[in-house]
Amino acid sequence: MRFEAISWERLAEAVAGRVDGAEPADGSAWLKVGIDGAPAAPGAELAGRVADALRLRGRSVLVVGTAGFLRPASLRFEYGRQDPDAYYGGWFDTGALWREVFGPLEPGGSGLVLPDLWDPATDRATRSPAVPLPPGGVLVLHGPFLLGHWFPFDLKVHLSLSPGALARRTEEPWALPAFERYEDEVGPAGVADAVVRVDDPRRPAWAGFEDSPATG
Repeated sequence: MRFEAISWERLAEAVAGRVDGAEPADGSAWLKVGIDGAPAAPGAELAGRVADALRLRGRSVLVVGTAGFLRPASLRFEYGRQDPDAYYGGWFDTGALWREVFGPLEPGGSGLVLPDLWDPATDRATRSPAVPLPPGGVLVLHGPFLLGHWFPFDLKVHLSLSPGALARRTEEPWALPAFERYEDEVGPAGVADAVVRVDDPRRPAWAGFEDSPATG
């Protein structure tokens, strides 16, 4: 895989262009984009840039972060606050993501998406109202470990960090074994449609989309 330098602006435009020319694989009225990456990667920032680029193309966009779908502290910390296996498999409420985010965007769905469910600071439900995403709209979901749950993404972008960069930029080193497990069990670079190297977040590089050459 050959990587070429690209700016965040051009990357967002490339992703938006790819999305804008796609059709939902599940036959629904909505496209779903996944931006997968460890918290040390600028996934939220890329999601926002892609959303802005799509809106300039006239598309309705809803950005959702998995950080708003954490399980309650009593479940997340059942085996302690620094258990990497619990972090990998038990912190994020994937059932709620299926039910509240992807379910409304299935064929015949209502389009009413819950933007978040749980506030980890208060350890209480956010009680946020569902947000309508009109037909033809695009969901952009960002967060870690996204590509191991069979979420129905139409486009998958993986933000890749070398082990050294991940270790340097991860604020909670106890979580590092969870990312090693993700690499071993899922191999996100192998299932993503585009891989972006972000060892230096000021200088991203990518290999283009899986079926086309890089354009840097």
